[in-house]
Amino acid sequence: MQSSRLSQAALNQLIEGASILEADSYGPKVYLLQDGNILKLFRRKRLFSSALLTPYSARFINNAARLKDLGVPTLEVLAHYKLQQLGMTAVLYRPLPGKTLRQLSNQENFSWQQRLPALVELIRSLHACGIYFRSLHLGNIVVTPENTLGLIDVADMRFLRSPLPRYLARRNLQHFARYIARENLNGSFPMQALENALLAA
Repeated sequence: MQSSRLSQAALNQLIEGASILEADSYGPKVYLLQDGNILKLFRRKRLFSSALLTPYSARFINNAARLKDLGVPTLEVLAHYKLQQLGMTAVLYRPLPGKTLRQLSNQENFSWQQRLPALVELIRSLHACGIYFRSLHLGNIVVTPENTLGLIDVADMRFLRSPLPRYLARRNLQHFARYIARENLNGSFPMQALENALLAA
């Protein structure tokens, strides 16, 4: 997808009335626009980095396209922008409909016993396709209205030409486990059952 330049005035107009979904020490990172679409900002934090050649926004777009090619539900990219500020780009996209597993887990009568088989199947299929999704966690996995699982926030992803080797699959689950611990979900999420299902010989 070709990128187009977005002036500061045009950016201000685009985000007028928007809600800030995510921010860091540099400022807002993700806006929910009034029309329901999302604008995600990407900043190159170092002067010299791989992002100079391939901006994180381009990786985000490419990864979304590759996931769609593989039949994995994900967001729909609408536009790619170069912003006025040096090293900044943005992606406008239509979010994947549904709720994240993290959101659903807060609801009454939620059962991991019911949801775990589909989660295992999703991660198993990603690993079989050679996808190493470093940001794989419950907040980035969406249950769609069709009751299928899809992925969001897909910038931090690698595609290998063969299935993930066992050490990478294990490392991917370690990232997942750190998220579970950070969210204080060790008492409710069946991490051991997930690992057993995915790492069994």
